[in-house]
Amino acid sequence: MSFKDLKKQSKLGSLTAKLVKEVEKMNNTGGNTDDRIWKLDVDKGGNGYAVIRFLPAPENEDLPFVKLYSHAFQGPGGWYIENSLTTLGQKDPVSEYNSLLWNNGTDLGKETARKQKRKLTYVSNVYVVKDPANPENEGKVFLFKYGKKIFDKLTAAMQPEFEDEEAIDPFDFWQGANFKLKAKNVAGYRNYDSSEFAAVSPLLNDDDALESLWKKQFSLAELVAGDQFKTYEELKTRLDYVLGNKKTATPSFEVADEDNDRGAAEELVTAAVSTTPSSVNEDDDDALSYFQKLAEE
Repeated sequence: MSFKDLKKQSKLGSLTAKLVKEVEKMNNTGGNTDDRIWKLDVDKGGNGYAVIRFLPAPENEDLPFVKLYSHAFQGPGGWYIENSLTTLGQKDPVSEYNSLLWNNGTDLGKETARKQKRKLTYVSNVYVVKDPANPENEGKVFLFKYGKKIFDKLTAAMQPEFEDEEAIDPFDFWQGANFKLKAKNVAGYRNYDSSEFAAVSPLLNDDDALESLWKKQFSLAELVAGDQFKTYEELKTRLDYVLGNKKTATPSFEVADEDNDRGAAEELVTAAVSTTPSSVNEDDDDALSYFQKLAEE
């Protein structure tokens, strides 16, 4: 850019607009600079719209999604924001501590365990069909993190409730359907209830283009590989520090956007602290079993 162009932009105010947009992006991502991850941008009222297509399992992988458990809560010593080893089927210090709290016979114990409950996040590859807020994302493949509400819509599409509804595979290139992601603010929280699938249609009409797109997908298995998790001892040290039981500990800087229902890390943490489900071990794995059966066929 020349000095003359710089002065011209100053008069038009376009540079200011660009700077404001970049600052908004930084605020919306909570400092996350992982370019692989796509997020829905919302306006000041909390409303947002985009069209995406969930993609099949990546090459040499069985499922089109992975699920990840994590914790986000505050104690006397600070915040605990970590991936849970229960994702790998291993013992996790927070889950063990929550079990002790839940079984200590007090209402306070149960309430604390609820606030520290593990959070479930799903991750899939998606193709961005339409992104009005960021049109440069259109036609590209990204990773998309989402919560149980959106996952329920995927399973409902595959297992419709009524006879007159035809089952579809939302992850299929040819017999799948675009997903109209609609966000709105309901009582201060991000809500996706209005999101829906469009009619069944091929993503693209060129198989060579589809194959090329498929090969651009990111590995999902790598996201839940063992090296993505801290050891039990490291997590226990951090937990003790957060609970005020230790004087020194290595601080944790890792922030996982565990549920796309919260756009920024701060919102994510607030949601994790304020969530009060009916049971500390409340999980729904029926949908996972369904997909595993499909993968075995």
